[in-house]
Amino acid sequence: MEKHRISDLIRLFNDEFLASHNTVLVRGGDEPIYLPADAEHPRHRIVFARGFYASALHEIAHWCIAGPRRRLLVDYGYWYRPDGRTAEEQAEFERVEARPQALEWAFSIVADFRFHVSADNLSGAPVDLDGFRRRVHSELCRYAERGFPPRAQRFLERLQAFYGTRFSLPPA
Repeated sequence: MEKHRISDLIRLFNDEFLASHNTVLVRGGDEPIYLPADAEHPRHRIVFARGFYASALHEIAHWCIAGPRRRLLVDYGYWYRPDGRTAEEQAEFERVEARPQALEWAFSIVADFRFHVSADNLSGAPVDLDGFRRRVHSELCRYAERGFPPRAQRFLERLQAFYGTRFSLPPA
């Protein structure tokens, strides 16, 4: 039996957050996106890329951080520059991405799923991937020390119950 089935992840998320936040996790195409409810779609949708488990965890992490006003905006109102970013754009990307990637790492730990930090800039300015990994790890340590955002904590607990795991900090 496959351990990391997307259908399980979708069910776990939707069972936890549909009633309380009118939000569903949806398998999508090439690009992930967050879409707030509108006249055509009565639910907020976290659309993750191509059925990839890691993409779903990452997009859930962004949702767990976004506040109420941001969750009313397409993609939470954030900017996104695709692959090919300049050094300055990459620095901004890493500043913004450290927190959600830290949550993704926490989700991965309790789902017993391998986490890979993603600088997402293969054809742009050179990236210090080890430095970014340390920054993400530092954010993960902060969350572990101060507490996870409430929705992230709920999802961590849901994953732990499903996979029979516990959260523990990985080495730096």
